[in-house]
Amino acid sequence: MISQTLREARKFEEASEKLIKKEDRPAFHLSVRTGWLNDPNGFGWYQGKYHLFYQYHPYSSQWGPMHWGHAVSSDLLHWEYLPAALAPDEFYDRDGCFSGSAIELPDGRHLLMYTGVSKERQKNGSFCDVQTQCLAVGDGMDYEKYENNPVLDEAVLPKGSSRFDFRDPKLWRQDDGTYCCVIGNRSADESGQVLLFTSEDGFHWQYKSVLAANKNRFGKMWECPDFFSLDRKQVLLASPMDMLPQGFEYHNGNGTLCLIGSYDEASCTFADEAHQAIDYGIDFYAPQTILTPDGRRVMIGWMQNWDTCSIHAPEKLWFGQMSLPRELSIKNGRLYQAPVRELEQLRHNKVEYRAVPVCGTVSLEGIKGRKVDMELTVRPESREKLYQKFAIRFAQNEEYRTSVSFRPHEQTLKIDRKFSGSRRAIIHQRRCRVSSGDEALKLRLILDQYSAEIFINDGEQVMTATMYTEKEADSISFFADGKAEIDVVKYDLS
Repeated sequence: MISQTLREARKFEEASEKLIKKEDRPAFHLSVRTGWLNDPNGFGWYQGKYHLFYQYHPYSSQWGPMHWGHAVSSDLLHWEYLPAALAPDEFYDRDGCFSGSAIELPDGRHLLMYTGVSKERQKNGSFCDVQTQCLAVGDGMDYEKYENNPVLDEAVLPKGSSRFDFRDPKLWRQDDGTYCCVIGNRSADESGQVLLFTSEDGFHWQYKSVLAANKNRFGKMWECPDFFSLDRKQVLLASPMDMLPQGFEYHNGNGTLCLIGSYDEASCTFADEAHQAIDYGIDFYAPQTILTPDGRRVMIGWMQNWDTCSIHAPEKLWFGQMSLPRELSIKNGRLYQAPVRELEQLRHNKVEYRAVPVCGTVSLEGIKGRKVDMELTVRPESREKLYQKFAIRFAQNEEYRTSVSFRPHEQTLKIDRKFSGSRRAIIHQRRCRVSSGDEALKLRLILDQYSAEIFINDGEQVMTATMYTEKEADSISFFADGKAEIDVVKYDLS
């Protein structure tokens, strides 16, 4: 039975999306149907298609009471909107249906697990969000909330754990048919922790263990955890809040964290052996992964930063988009990311240059556009005489540009959008340290209307940024302070 609240949301989104021109959206990144989008939810494969839900406020392009938007795809690049799946319409989620995940049940039904939020007045007159875990079951189009919601609440939490920061369940099914989920929580030391829960049937859940404790190492509360096996290691992803920088890591405050380590089945705990940021750019948060039918671990994230949400004009009818889905692997103890291979099917109009000398500013015939997949190799003219700086500038005209620049002496790569047309004093730059010095630097730059994703040295690092430059700014140029040499292979994407 669809509630009146959900029925109204569906009616509104169907009418409102008609006011947004297709050409004003990204071409191959999922954007919101109308209104506001943040975290990816319920990412998975169901009934022959990829399903992706998202945190959603259909009624304005500002954050508001959370619904679940819904889209499907056969290739992770072309998305079809379906009607909103969840709306805040029960006592336990009246102030929002927050993030969660999805899984197919043995009988073919689609099970959603999400965080329900209801505000509670405190003794001092303030309000806090009580967060519980809830279920809904459906057929890929319509979902009915479980009659015994919530299925997890404060009664199951370890001593000292917060009932106000208890959210974002990530589900999976074990080989033996049982179910697990990890949930982010704030512990007694005001730090983050990831809790592990188990179930025999997906509906009745028990607390199992503190899978991993932050102990105030990486920010505070950990949001949107994900836990999976990859290349004979265990990986825990989280989005910590209020992070402090560590060298060139964790500069986004509310940022991303990848822990690589091992899982102890006896104690049901995870021990991390290495850590890194997931994305070193400006706009990437709350990633969620799936195992595709052909065995790839694929990740998608919200292509935004909580501190940069004022970058858009409030009168715009939509705000928010997802990152390009990325295939994950572990090499040399690090998380590597590559654009999903399906992207290659969109390539056309190949333009290629080899051994082009760059000194000052250089533009190349056929190298332009805002929907582009470009592979670039940069070398110094000689190892004895390194250039001081190399830059690629894109989404460019006489007034605007965004750039990625490399300083080999410092071994730093920087993305800079301060001239992209923003009228707000927000974050415009991020740097990361890369392993290339006097050797060749490899970059893969993917542009899609309002975003840039830079895959560095075959995906050893990634930098992501949104930009809302007018679409007519489509020039691309190269610059070197000193003498560099470049190979370029560029494709248009459609």
